Amino acid sequence: MEYILLILPYMLKGLGTTLIVFAITAIVSIPLGFVLALARLRGNKALSRAVQTYILIMRGTPLLLQLIFIYLGLPLVGITLDRLPASLLAFILNYAAYFAEIFRAGIESIPQGQYEAGRVLGLKEHEIFLKVVLPQVVKRVIPPTANELMTLVKDTSLVYVVGMGDVLRAAKIAAVRDVTLIPLGLAGVLYLIVIGILTMLLKKAETRLSYYR
Repeated sequence: MEYILLILPYMLKGLGTTLIVFAITAIVSIPLGFVLALARLRGNKALSRAVQTYILIMRGTPLLLQLIFIYLGLPLVGITLDRLPASLLAFILNYAAYFAEIFRAGIESIPQGQYEAGRVLGLKEHEIFLKVVLPQVVKRVIPPTANELMTLVKDTSLVYVVGMGDVLRAAKIAAVRDVTLIPLGLAGVLYLIVIGILTMLLKKAETRLSYYR
């Protein structure tokens, strides 16, 4: 117990980095993914194909590789980013592609009858989308979005590749230094706590939207 109390401050400092990367990535990539989904579905042919290509590249290559490319590759063309901005850019671009596909699937799952009903009621196209379609889309995409957010929490450990001190890196350093697995176990507990809180919040959001069935 004394050992846990000794290393806990370092672990919590690392957790702070983990939460920063997670929060900023989620806040930016989710709306960006929504915009990309709309561009793919309702943009002109050139824009739609460009978005599809972007999504294919982001989903088809490892996040770790993208992170390395942005942090170490961009300086070769005169663009240098510090560790945190480089990490955030890689995570946001990657996860926006995944969220774009989630929103695309959600939008396409709404029956055409919903649109036709809105037109019969005299609603304009944007009113139909905002008032009829979007609330149902949000309800349907919460489960897959929750899965991606949980994956994001764990993927934040990849920031070690640019030398950032997240919770897992702090645990590894302590484990190697003190020749014990306790720090790694504590890191696992911290991840579980964060994911548990996130799960409860998303469950509440899904329950509040349960009238869209």
